[in-house]
Amino acid sequence: MCIPLDSRFRGNDKKTMSLNIQQLNIKSALQSLRKQEFSCVDLIKAVYQRIREYDGQVHAFLTLTEETAVAQAKEVDRKIKHGETLRALEGIPVAVKDVICTAGVRTTAASKILENYIPTHDATVVAKLKAAGAIIVGKVNCDEFAHGASTENSAYGPSHNPYDLTRSPGGSSGGSSAALAAGFCLAALGTDTGGSTRQPAGWCNLYGLRPTYGRISRHGIISMTSSTDTPGIFTKTAEDMALLLEILAGQDSKHDATSLPAKVDDYSAKINTSLQGLKIGLPKEFFEDVSHPASREVVDAAIADLEKLGAIVVPVSLPHTKYGVPVYYIITPAEVSSNLGRFDGIRYGFSSPEAMNLLEVYTKSRGQGFGPEAKRRIMLGTYALSSGYYDAYYKKAQKVRTLIADEVKQVLNEVDILATPVSPHPAIKLGEKADDPLAMYLEDIFMSSAAMAGIPALSVPAGFVDGLPVGLQLMGRQLDEARLLSVAQAYEKEHNWINKYPQL
Repeated sequence: MCIPLDSRFRGNDKKTMSLNIQQLNIKSALQSLRKQEFSCVDLIKAVYQRIREYDGQVHAFLTLTEETAVAQAKEVDRKIKHGETLRALEGIPVAVKDVICTAGVRTTAASKILENYIPTHDATVVAKLKAAGAIIVGKVNCDEFAHGASTENSAYGPSHNPYDLTRSPGGSSGGSSAALAAGFCLAALGTDTGGSTRQPAGWCNLYGLRPTYGRISRHGIISMTSSTDTPGIFTKTAEDMALLLEILAGQDSKHDATSLPAKVDDYSAKINTSLQGLKIGLPKEFFEDVSHPASREVVDAAIADLEKLGAIVVPVSLPHTKYGVPVYYIITPAEVSSNLGRFDGIRYGFSSPEAMNLLEVYTKSRGQGFGPEAKRRIMLGTYALSSGYYDAYYKKAQKVRTLIADEVKQVLNEVDILATPVSPHPAIKLGEKADDPLAMYLEDIFMSSAAMAGIPALSVPAGFVDGLPVGLQLMGRQLDEARLLSVAQAYEKEHNWINKYPQL
C-alpha cells in the first residue's frame, strides 16, 4: 500500500533506493541515518517532494520551511560524515501545529486575525525539539485558535483525512494528524484541550498523547483554555512516543508556572513492562454512547487482546462524566473570552483599515479577523462570566469539574488505567456536522473527562472499520504516562496497525 517516492530525490547510492517515508518512524530513521543507508538531505528532500505531490489533496500545511530544513539536513550529514556526536532527534522531520510559536516563522492559529504574525520566540516545546536536533518542516493546519473537532473552522479551509479524502482528519490538531498519516513528516506536535490530539490520532491511525497537565510546558502555545490546554504529541509507534516525551517533558520554571517539578521518567526503559496483573477499568458510561457498533467491536477486541496479555478487566462507573461536555463548554468559552481579548487590532495581528476611531479599531478588527466559531465562543464565554450569570454557570461548572476530577482519581485508585473508545464513530464526512455546533461539541464526549481531571490519556491505533481507523483510549493517573506507553507497546507487538498506510 506504500507509495514510492520520486526518484529525483533518492540518493545515488543503491542503499537509498528503497527510501519511503511511510515505512519510516523516528527509531528506524535514526538507525538508517547513523548507518548512512541514506542521507539526511535525501530524507528531507523526499519529505518535501511528497508534500508537493500530495498536500494539494490533504491540505495539511499552512507554511513550509524548506530552505532552512535542507540547510539543517546538510549540517546533519556533515556531522555524520565526521563522526561527531549526534543528538537524540538529529535529522528527524517534524511538523508543528500552527498555534505553537516558532521564531521567525509565520504562526497564524489558522485565523485571519494572525495571518501575517511572525513570533520572535520559540515555544518551549519547539526549542526542545531543536535542541534535540529535530528539523521543523513546516506549520500545519488546525481549527481556528484550536476551536473545533474537524479543522473545518480553519480560516484557510479544512484538512482532509489521508485514509478517505472526503472525511475529516479530526480536530483541532487535524493538520498534525493528516501530515503524519500522509507521510509528510515522522512526528508532529499538536495541542489537546478537550481531545484535540487524541481524536485526530484515533481517526488517522496514530498514537496521540495528552500528557498530564503541567508535564510539558505550555509556554509559546497560543492560549485557548489555559486550565486544560496541553501540548500534544503524534507518533507512529509507542517507542517513538516515549522518546519524544522524554525530550519534551519537564519543568519550565522560567516561562510556565503551571509546569510540574516532578522528575521526568525514563519512558523508553519502562516501555516493555509486562501487563500481567494490570487492572484495566472499563467505565460503563463510555460504552453506552458508542453510536457506531462496528467501532465498539474493534475497541472490545483490543481490550480482549490486553486480557490475553495478562491484564485484568474490571467494570467501573464514572456517573459524573456525563456532565463533562457541558462543563467543558462553559469553562472553555469563558477562558476563550479572556484569552482572545489580547487580539484587539492594536498590539499585533490584523487591524481593520476601515476603522475610523478607537472603538472601530476594536470592533471592526475583531469582527473581520475572527471566524464564526471564535466569535461564538467569545460571546458564550462573556455571557457565562457576566454579572448575574457567573454563579449560575461558570462557578457551578467549576464545582462539577471538581466532582468529575475527584471521581476519576478515586476510580484510578482502584484500577491501574482506564480503557475507552476515543470516539463514538470513525472519521466523519467533511461538512457532515458543519452546521450543527452542538453536534461537533459532542465529539469530545469520551475525552473531556481526562481534560477536566488533568490526567494523561493516550490514543492507540486499534483497527479499522470499512477502511477507516479506530482508536482505543487509555487514561492513567497523573504523571503515569509510562504505564500507558507500556500498555500501548504490548498491544502494538500483537497488532501493529500502523503498518497499514493510506493510499493517496
